[in-house]
Amino acid sequence: MDINSTPPDVASDFIKFVNNSPSPFHAVEEARTRLVAAGYEELKERDNWKDILKNNGKYYFTRNRSTIVAFAIGGEYKPGNGFSMAGAHTDSPCLKVKPISKKEKDGYLQVGVEPYGGGLWHTWFDRDLSVAGRVMVETKKNKFEHRLVRITRPILRIPTLAIHLDRDVREGFKFNNETHLTPLIATASKALAGNKENNEEKNVKHHPALLNVLIQELGCNAVNEIHDFELCLYDTQPSTIGGAYNEFIFSPRLDNLMMTYTVLTGLINSTKNTSESLCNDPNIRLITLFDNEEIGSTTAHGANSSLLETTLRRICNANAKTGYETIFEEAIHKSFMISADMAHAVHPNYCERYEENHRPKMNQGIVIKTNANQRYATTSATSLILRQAAKKYEVPLQEFVVRSDLPCGSTIGPMISSNLGLRTVDIGNPQLSMHSIRETAGTDDVDHAIKLFQGYFEDFAKIDENITVD
Repeated sequence: MDINSTPPDVASDFIKFVNNSPSPFHAVEEARTRLVAAGYEELKERDNWKDILKNNGKYYFTRNRSTIVAFAIGGEYKPGNGFSMAGAHTDSPCLKVKPISKKEKDGYLQVGVEPYGGGLWHTWFDRDLSVAGRVMVETKKNKFEHRLVRITRPILRIPTLAIHLDRDVREGFKFNNETHLTPLIATASKALAGNKENNEEKNVKHHPALLNVLIQELGCNAVNEIHDFELCLYDTQPSTIGGAYNEFIFSPRLDNLMMTYTVLTGLINSTKNTSESLCNDPNIRLITLFDNEEIGSTTAHGANSSLLETTLRRICNANAKTGYETIFEEAIHKSFMISADMAHAVHPNYCERYEENHRPKMNQGIVIKTNANQRYATTSATSLILRQAAKKYEVPLQEFVVRSDLPCGSTIGPMISSNLGLRTVDIGNPQLSMHSIRETAGTDDVDHAIKLFQGYFEDFAKIDENITVD
């Protein structure tokens, strides 16, 4: 390979996706934009879908604007046929602005934040931070709407203490999440001068320094037009491709926006234009990109909610004949789910932390994740289906099992599988520094995952015909 080789187009496109997605709300909007461009029609959960859904039709809907479901109905689909499904999640560990964030100490204005998920919080110190998320704005008298906001310039910083004042830091960096993980936004003297000059109204919950940048970005006329918000802190340093051979992606939120992107792109690629494979497919191809996986998924828009089940039931019943009472149950047992969440690549400096026969490497294929205690939903029967799809499309696969003396994480796979009685396999692309503010993955694996998902959507029904598990 040429040392100055150009990274794959799909890796560059993924970089655009993740840079445009500093919050789950932005990730869903980016996914929605791509689905609309691919001819997907928006549905509303509050509407009746009866007689709307058609064979060869492509549809999507959002819930809370942080979860999105998209599906395409095969040309040969009949009520009671199966679903070819894949799921990922749109959220990542981050710091979130508290409902009352206003803090001031020793001449500094600070913003109170709360950790979301299990982040490596020490990596958030000394980074150029800003905020992104959604704001509830009053547009007219008693009329409100959800608006996305993203401040692109760094406005926040969590500084470390100088080594001269903490010699013990060499032995281990210890800090308190409540008192030490609090970003600066301004100096009190500058803020006071600015407030006098602008004659700004006093806000008891948030500093004017924060609110002013929000109203400027949103085009609001006054602070009182902002009624509430959900803001994530994010690193303003863009994602990029690096390494001597352009083989690495250095980025925030790889867990799990890489799998979100590849699941989404695989579905879109499998349904482009009047795809012959979709016209001949007896199944429905469906993806679910959930919020809140990092905090356990037990929310109205998480994977442990009724969202997926109610969606599948509504699709099954939309054009079913009256009295067909077991249509959903029949469909479930003809269906399959790929739970897609990033996996651990072997770390060369800590290789002893990995099981000796299960050490995945970046750029060498997608990882099948297995756990005897079912922290992952993979079984021999479900991994076989995945292997058949990968074999046809020449996608390399790897295996991961956690060491027996270490705890194992989990995914949306086991909860979806157990809630629905659904065949499920857990997979993911290998990465380093999972849950850090900057993570590392391989450029080739973006293409590997897209090919696998596209092939799976196109061929699952055929593959499943040749596998018998009673």
